[in-house]
Amino acid sequence: MSKRSRVFVALLLIYAAGTAFLLYRVLADLDPRYRESAEESLVETAQVMASLVEQDVRDGRIDTARIGPLFQSVYAREFEARIFSVTKHKVELRLLVTDRDGRVLFDSFGRAAGADFSRWNEVLLALRGQYGARTTADVPDQPQASVMYVGAPVRFQGRIVGAVSVGKPVQSFGQFVEAARRKTLVVGVLSAVGVALLALIVSVWVARPFGLLTDFARYVRSQRRLHPPALAREVVRIVRSGFDEMRDALAGRSYVADYVQTLTHELKSPLSAIRGASELLHDPAMPPEQRRHFLDNIARETGRIQEVVDRMMELTRLESRRSLAHVEPVALGALLDEVVTGARDAAAQRQVRVVREGAADATVEGDRFLLRRALANLVDNAVDFSPQGGSVQVSLEADGRDAVLRVRDEGPGVPDYAREKVFEKFFSLARPGTGRKSTGLGLSFVRQIASLHHGSVTLDNDRGALATFTLPLLRSR
Repeated sequence: MSKRSRVFVALLLIYAAGTAFLLYRVLADLDPRYRESAEESLVETAQVMASLVEQDVRDGRIDTARIGPLFQSVYAREFEARIFSVTKHKVELRLLVTDRDGRVLFDSFGRAAGADFSRWNEVLLALRGQYGARTTADVPDQPQASVMYVGAPVRFQGRIVGAVSVGKPVQSFGQFVEAARRKTLVVGVLSAVGVALLALIVSVWVARPFGLLTDFARYVRSQRRLHPPALAREVVRIVRSGFDEMRDALAGRSYVADYVQTLTHELKSPLSAIRGASELLHDPAMPPEQRRHFLDNIARETGRIQEVVDRMMELTRLESRRSLAHVEPVALGALLDEVVTGARDAAAQRQVRVVREGAADATVEGDRFLLRRALANLVDNAVDFSPQGGSVQVSLEADGRDAVLRVRDEGPGVPDYAREKVFEKFFSLARPGTGRKSTGLGLSFVRQIASLHHGSVTLDNDRGALATFTLPLLRSR
């Protein structure tokens, strides 16, 4: 691992450790903050209940007769309160009322009536006129069953005659704590990963020029003597490397711009034809024969647009590949026989013969489906450009380390001006028989398949057009 890589990894680990510590502190602090919020709400509730109990004090004695029916009614209420991600269905508030000695006069749950609570923190301090709170588990050794209590004094004519203690199960607000923890953890992890990826991209973008200079300095230090020619070659190599990286980075934008421009150009003509035909069809006096003619034009141009889009998507998927995902030994002789057999029916309609010359075979390594598509494209092109009554010759031979497939037609050949353009996207020549052009994507498709198989394809003139498809032979192991 280089020094640059070690420095980057060290910084990444420091960032990860810092982010993890920050998340840990935030998550650990959620529970205390929610408890503080719940306690603040209980303080106000305790003061309200103390004021309510004070209305029933007679001669310094607390009368709890009205409180019992009140809480029975409260606990019997049915409701549904949606609080963000938590739904509440019942009242969980608890109330204890004690006399001046801390003995329980009323318990909303009916469990502790008559018990001595004078030593519980919130009751003890409330009877002294101070603020007190406690959290106690209803079930021993089960913290999740804890209840938070807050006390408040009950006064009569300025004297403290008792205390109220209002409680709330910790689990009731613990649901919000768990929901907040989950959301904080997910957002924190996603944010940390996003920032790390952004840092990686920026660091590579910023540090790469310095890396090139470091590579050059390392090369100079490794030389015992100064050799200007070798030094110049190394400078050229490093500059070329940096230029290639910059070109690859910009290629994506140029690629998209080129595709949009060429696709727009190709779709403009059929769309104009469709629009013109549709406008003319509005004429009610148009003869039926002419109307059918324009409808046929619309169908034909629509089909052309569909073919362009389909072939464009197919070529785009093919060009996005860097290598073949699945390769296998492919017998080209059998594959070529399939293609020739499949092309003869369509060729017979134009009285064109497709002839397989020789019976040679060769085995290559590649994708059988793609190779069949490439050969079918070449044979179909040859049939389209052959004159009526002509023939297409298809041959295969092993030449040294390569398998060479040749497809020859008897058409007019490739014009000189088109020799360098036939493999460009959307470039197409008019068919001799109909004068129509294809999508101009077939030969681009063939060239891309040849490149993926480490082969090549050429188109020359030899008593017509001669397509040569070359692939490396499968080496014996």
